[in-house]
Amino acid sequence: MADDKNIGTKIKSIRESKQITVEELAERSQLSTEQINNIENDMNVPSLAPLIKIARALGVRLGTFLDDDENLGPAVSRKNEAVETIHTSNAEEKTVKHNNFFTLAPQKSGRSMEPFFIEINAIDDGTLEMSAHEGEEFIYVLEGTLKVIYGKETYILNEGDSIYYDSIVSHLVCAADEKGAKIIATVYAPA
Repeated sequence: MADDKNIGTKIKSIRESKQITVEELAERSQLSTEQINNIENDMNVPSLAPLIKIARALGVRLGTFLDDDENLGPAVSRKNEAVETIHTSNAEEKTVKHNNFFTLAPQKSGRSMEPFFIEINAIDDGTLEMSAHEGEEFIYVLEGTLKVIYGKETYILNEGDSIYYDSIVSHLVCAADEKGAKIIATVYAPA
């Protein structure tokens, strides 16, 4: 991932271009100034929830942090051309790279959904935290076994299974065993 593609760098650039202080962004996104500083300086690996809150607070799509293209037509992603764009973590230790995201439509501007191929690394789910944010998510399991905790329910999904849920409910997506998992996920976050 090139330096100019770092999410923290992009967030800082957008924030500064809109003349918003770290403190104002923290207030608008309901995150701490420390979280904002750590994300902007690439000191921690954020989960998807704070990124969505930051995007909303800045008035941009989540995809703005992932791409630069202005293609209004269809976006085709080839198997061998996938580029890793983001690492996230739901772990208490925010330097853990729990998920590796590969965006599937970086060249499509103005999109309302964010489609990803995600490699979910095996990690002790006792160290993971639930998250919640506006929007919806759809997940299809390509490989491995996935554990999805949604509110008070736990779902075990195997290859070929899928789940669609409202992201406002506290949820956690992780590998169900030490083998990890590979999924296709589409995230919709209203602007």
